[in-house]
Amino acid sequence: MKILVTPTSFDKPENAQARKLLETFADEVVYNDLKVPLKGEELLARLADVDGYVAGVDYITADVVERMPASLKVISRYGAGVDRVDLNACRHRGIVVTNTPGANATAVCELAFALMLASARNLPALHNAVQQGEWPRSDGMELAGKVLGIVGLGAIGKKLAVRARAFEMDVLACDPYLDAAFAASQGIRAVDMDELLGSSDVISLHVPLNEQTRHLISKESIARMKDDATLINTSRGGLMDEEACAEALKAGKLRGLGLDAFEQEPLLDSPLKGLPRVVFSPHTGAHTAEAVRNMGLMAVHNLISVLKGEGCPHTVV
Repeated sequence: MKILVTPTSFDKPENAQARKLLETFADEVVYNDLKVPLKGEELLARLADVDGYVAGVDYITADVVERMPASLKVISRYGAGVDRVDLNACRHRGIVVTNTPGANATAVCELAFALMLASARNLPALHNAVQQGEWPRSDGMELAGKVLGIVGLGAIGKKLAVRARAFEMDVLACDPYLDAAFAASQGIRAVDMDELLGSSDVISLHVPLNEQTRHLISKESIARMKDDATLINTSRGGLMDEEACAEALKAGKLRGLGLDAFEQEPLLDSPLKGLPRVVFSPHTGAHTAEAVRNMGLMAVHNLISVLKGEGCPHTVV
């Protein structure tokens, strides 16, 4: 049994238990020697004779899937997102794809809330000013009494809602599969997207990236928002049209942005760079010791379950 492991954080101490479990199970484990997300030929070269594949944010495109070895039975995503995996191609090849939903929910939720607070008080700009010997006065925004609109009330969205209620925020949620019982228990009002856009002071995105959600935040949807709204995105960069967001910030339509995901990563260039009240982090939402440990163990358990023929409750295709 040969396994390929590509997540760049899999060699962290927090994943020691996951590595031991995998190395005990398999005859050979191959790790990502390039230490970056893999694509094309560099991925295919490392998949030779592999039975299982623990995948980071590699580019698992249709042409790559078509050329994967016949021995490969399962792709176990280390994380919840599968937007870089061509699921139709995997289905056609009979390759099982699993993920780790909820493993990093607390970590991502807490970063989303941190971005909300940092944007509301313009903390990065104030920090930089004080470091440079300045002592500016800045009027921030309190979150208490404001309306938070959560797009996607899954594991992360639910945790964010609980924290927002503790901060005395009113919470709206838009989700076609909304957990009505949870929403009722937390005082969350279910609304459609138009009402959420038009009523929220802060909007936080927690949906996967697909053809239906790409540029969910566009020039048209921004026009339907309240003036002075703040956007938070800890999901995928493609959910937002960065050019449209930059124009809205310059025009004063948007108050601020808190972003952990970008259309281009790493962020070499963006129309949002250098604008005021924009807070960036380097797609680090899932990077806590606890989340790394949870994702590693769940990804390995998923892979082993499929290879043993036991099935897996976190199967995507």
